[in-house]
Amino acid sequence: MRSTTGLLERLLQPRMPDIVAVEPVTGGLAALAGIATRRDAPQVFVKAFAEAPADDVFVAEADGLAALRELGGVATPEVLLADRELLVLSMLEARPRSEVFWEQFAHVLAHLHTSTTHPRFGWHHDNWLGRRRQINTWSDDGYAFFAQHRLLRWLGQPRVEAALDAGDRAALERLCHRLPDLLPDRPACLTHGDLWAQNILATPDGQPALIDPAVSYMWAEVDLAHVWSTSPPPEARRMFDVYADLTSLDSGWQARMPIVQLRQHLAVLAQFDDDWGAADQIRAVLAPFRKRP
Repeated sequence: MRSTTGLLERLLQPRMPDIVAVEPVTGGLAALAGIATRRDAPQVFVKAFAEAPADDVFVAEADGLAALRELGGVATPEVLLADRELLVLSMLEARPRSEVFWEQFAHVLAHLHTSTTHPRFGWHHDNWLGRRRQINTWSDDGYAFFAQHRLLRWLGQPRVEAALDAGDRAALERLCHRLPDLLPDRPACLTHGDLWAQNILATPDGQPALIDPAVSYMWAEVDLAHVWSTSPPPEARRMFDVYADLTSLDSGWQARMPIVQLRQHLAVLAQFDDDWGAADQIRAVLAPFRKRP
């Protein structure tokens, strides 16, 4: 489904009979999305898949939005409808292009991460990262959780198998074995889980707001790495310094970002024909862990 025709047909069923038109929006990678105009009510944001990966995909997303809002104090859109076919949300605004906004976001993200520490890694159910299920089985060991459920879980996916050779896959296993030497021992906290710039919007009064989560209790640097590694705009530069000050982040955090961001590169590689350079970035990070002849 590459137009909004299917979205409009679904919305015109009894669930939302006052919809009169749907205009497509761009930016998302996994689903079709649009802005729906209603007869006597504000516009809403709507999202669907051509073929939904599973019945719980939008229910899980709604659960993630509620967790961010209720546990982490993050602004999120109101969920108006979440079922097996559709997600309907209240409208947010485009993110302002200002350093002040990004400094505010640094405070929001720091509060999310520092106020939600948890003794275990995982979530009370699996959810979704794009079109693929995110495994959230509870673990007491962050390194084991990250290795098994955020890195190695992508091996065996057809696109990953085609892009990475046996040496790359062995290097990934070696990297996973060495995670305790490569990354600091950090507590779990509530993370957004898919925190690239497209998922950072604003409330009507200009405050930072988040959409499209894949939440779990994980290392805070999973979120930090995603923002850092996906070409944040120039006005976001100071956000990282503010966040580091608020969370007492050590000075070596930037060097760790490529390793932490491997989980997102692998997820992109597994799901999309155009991987936007993910395979090359994966191989670059894995190069030191390949055995030399």
